[in-house]
Amino acid sequence: MSQPANTPIEWSNKHLRLAVEAACVAMWSWNVDDNSFRMDPRGFELWGLKWADSVEFEELSAHIHPADRDRVRAAFIATRSVAGPYEIDFRIILDGCVRWVSARGQGADEGIVDNVMFGIFLDVTGRKQAEEGNELLAGEMSHRVKNLLTIATSLTTLTSRSSKSIDEMTRDLTRRLTALGRAHDLVRPLPRSQGKAALLGDVITVLLAPYDDLGAFSGRIRVAVPRMGIGERSANALAMVMHELATNSAKHGALSSEAGALEITGCMVDDHLEMVWAETGGPEVEATPTMNGFGSKMAEQIAASELGGQISYEWQQTGLVATVTADARRLAD
Repeated sequence: MSQPANTPIEWSNKHLRLAVEAACVAMWSWNVDDNSFRMDPRGFELWGLKWADSVEFEELSAHIHPADRDRVRAAFIATRSVAGPYEIDFRIILDGCVRWVSARGQGADEGIVDNVMFGIFLDVTGRKQAEEGNELLAGEMSHRVKNLLTIATSLTTLTSRSSKSIDEMTRDLTRRLTALGRAHDLVRPLPRSQGKAALLGDVITVLLAPYDDLGAFSGRIRVAVPRMGIGERSANALAMVMHELATNSAKHGALSSEAGALEITGCMVDDHLEMVWAETGGPEVEATPTMNGFGSKMAEQIAASELGGQISYEWQQTGLVATVTADARRLAD
């Protein structure tokens, strides 16, 4: 005889264990009297500990990220007086790597048995990395939009100065804004259908096209770099770096002035490509600017992590001289 449809299913311990394993959940119990923890094998694996009958809270705390340790300790103590389910996310450090863990349970001693509370640990590293990536992307997009508006304003001003009529200004400004759009396409990840390599000089030339050809000041940007192909990943990384330098120059440097000029030269030094970004004719540099904005930090991080190099700045009275180095082996990626 079958059970009524609304009768709860009675799960066996075996069924529950299969469900827990399928969900990659680690189970724990906390003895509130002696502050000891017991965990299943997955819990010890998650924390990078050898199996034991129990583990002291202090032993677990040693693996918690120092910035989270006090917060986690206070949260666990507070769970005994806070009603309802709780969840706390924190970082642990294993072999120099950071892993995110989510601890979940019931507060206010709900479900406590013989002074032992129960809960689960979840590895949420993937979710946290995705959240951090989204936050970085949101910050980057906000930064780019602001830069685009600033550059568009600068191009409009410079175009109006060199144009003799409204029609001429409209034509020139439209061409430059279109070039700016093409340049921004290089800053995005390239579709795989577009191939895996581009010429170094072509990448730089396309990126800087919106800032050149300003009427009487046409040809104020010179690019003289080795003829070499660079891979898809490096093309986008290098585009980010060049774009940031151009943006700063359009705001404050040589590219913000009609009389400004820019020369980019490059050469191979051992197994590294060394490129020099030299500005002249821009506003006089009276004090050394601070390069601690979002875009500058992002460019430096990309140069180090993606290109295996670095960016250095030298502020001369005539303008900025920046040196960008990249590992030639990385450029093929």
